[in-house]
Amino acid sequence: MTIDVAGAGQRPRYQLLDILRGVAILAMIVFHVAWDLYYFGYSSVDPTSDLGWVIFQKSILSSFLLLVGAGLYLAHGRGIRWRKFWRRFALIVAGAVLVTAGTYWMFPDFFVFFGVLHAIALFSLMGLAFLRLPPLLVAAIGAAVIAANFLWSDPAFSSRELGWIGFWTSSPPTSDVVPIFPWFGVVLLGIAGMRLLLASPLEPRLAAFSSNEPLARGLAFAGRWSLLIYLVHQPVIIAVLWGVSQVQPAVVSPPVASVSESFLQSCNQSCEATGSAPGRCERYCQCAIEQVEKDGMWDIVIATDPTAEQLARMNQVANLCTAMVDTPPGP
Repeated sequence: MTIDVAGAGQRPRYQLLDILRGVAILAMIVFHVAWDLYYFGYSSVDPTSDLGWVIFQKSILSSFLLLVGAGLYLAHGRGIRWRKFWRRFALIVAGAVLVTAGTYWMFPDFFVFFGVLHAIALFSLMGLAFLRLPPLLVAAIGAAVIAANFLWSDPAFSSRELGWIGFWTSSPPTSDVVPIFPWFGVVLLGIAGMRLLLASPLEPRLAAFSSNEPLARGLAFAGRWSLLIYLVHQPVIIAVLWGVSQVQPAVVSPPVASVSESFLQSCNQSCEATGSAPGRCERYCQCAIEQVEKDGMWDIVIATDPTAEQLARMNQVANLCTAMVDTPPGP
């Protein structure tokens, strides 16, 4: 995520952007700590469903992608420096592969197939085509990309095969996904915004901004090394919490995340045992999870001796999802 813009014929490095990037990566660490505490059972607050935490997470992602667009223009707006671009691209792709491998090892049913790093790699490549277009046009296209995701959706995009595009009616089975629609639109807004800023009277003030305060320097340092921090922080947090759990077991009930993983795995196995195709089973089980989550039925899922009423409710979910999966799409 760090972008080197120093050198002959290139724009100076703006400390303020490094500081903003540093704030974003620290905010992401805070979110991941909250999620890990929930996952290990030390917190009852699910950051993926609590409204305040969801807004916080979306704000962090938006700030990162705005800065990706801004940094892309700073680095290549005067001409694409292919050698530096491919070197940075390769580092991000390598990081994305590590994230996929690590999450597949830990959460095989919810591994990250197109997360933040995957998106940044692809969006950076796509963004090159927009660097020389008029900024207002780029901003308009960015707004259209964002709006399109809220104006149209289709259940077919809820699968892993298509989930990276966007337009899904329910999230694909993954612990993190950053699809093209709407999030590439945010990168385009970053490109357009930086172009307009550099052409405005604010540019000299941005270039002149420099602070030797320890906090500012620390945040700028974190911003310059944000990719490395992103790759390292989660394994460190998980290792610490795992160690703590060996000494002081959690007192909160098992998190919904782990229950949903077990539910999805059991559902897929049962579905495929009937001879159904894996793709159909994946859509059916994802529908089931969405309905259970929507109706607050996780207590029924984990019940060891469900009542007749509880079984009837689960049968309703099964019938609904069967109908949704097997009903052909309209014209």
